[in-house]
Amino acid sequence: MMCAVNPIFVLVHGSNGNSFSWAPLQRELTLLGHRALAVDLPGHGFEADFPAAYQAPQDPAALATAPSALAGVRLADAVEHVIGVVRRAAEHGPVILVGHSRGGLALTGVGNAVPDLLHRLVYISAWCCVDLTPGEYMAEPEYASSALAATAGVLVGDPAELGALRMNWRTADPELLAALKTAMLADGTEREFLAYLNTLEPDESMDAGTAHDRARADTWGRVPRTYVRLTGDTSMPLALQDRFIAEADALTPDNPFDVRSLDSSHVGFLVRPAEAAGLLADLAR
Repeated sequence: MMCAVNPIFVLVHGSNGNSFSWAPLQRELTLLGHRALAVDLPGHGFEADFPAAYQAPQDPAALATAPSALAGVRLADAVEHVIGVVRRAAEHGPVILVGHSRGGLALTGVGNAVPDLLHRLVYISAWCCVDLTPGEYMAEPEYASSALAATAGVLVGDPAELGALRMNWRTADPELLAALKTAMLADGTEREFLAYLNTLEPDESMDAGTAHDRARADTWGRVPRTYVRLTGDTSMPLALQDRFIAEADALTPDNPFDVRSLDSSHVGFLVRPAEAAGLLADLAR
């Protein structure tokens, strides 16, 4: 589909992330002549919570109980926030909404609510729930090989008491760090991995949505969409990415996913974004 005006890429981050992680990709897109902006979901970016106990030297007991600003923040809040950004961006041109990992949950909610504001949806190894909820997908065989199973030690405190998920990315445990690198950036250097880890935020919302937040054929299903498979992703197994694609195509067979692939780990394309920027630029033509 050709655009009379160059589209605007609106980028939605994944779990414990923020707009800052998109900066290298925004730079590459800009150098290719495209407009791009990155969203901070509610409670992220400069609204993120960094308890004093998270600093060095850390206080593990205090970190496990420090109140979280993300307590009570819902997926609906994230969707509403992104809709507001999309509305403003759409005043200046067609919007291509891009989401990575958990950011796909917000993409689906926006597609369900305001399909006419979207030129295209792009899921990059992102959650695209059609038949099940995220928790239900995580109990399915396609998720069983996820390397995230070995990273449970990063969790801190009781989510039920905190009202949020809290991770200690500043751990010095060598085994846990090795497991996190395998899950996130197996194709990166140790320096790249530690630099990326230090962009992450400790807290994340507990609300990943319910059956009501799954893709709807009558609205979301009308929007042109692309799924970018990350073939080296050990966090979001390729089998699960392919299941998302298959279920979405079955839901709206007249509007199937345009499927692309990148040889990348879960966040490798953020660290080395040139190929991903070229792919997105191709979608804008």
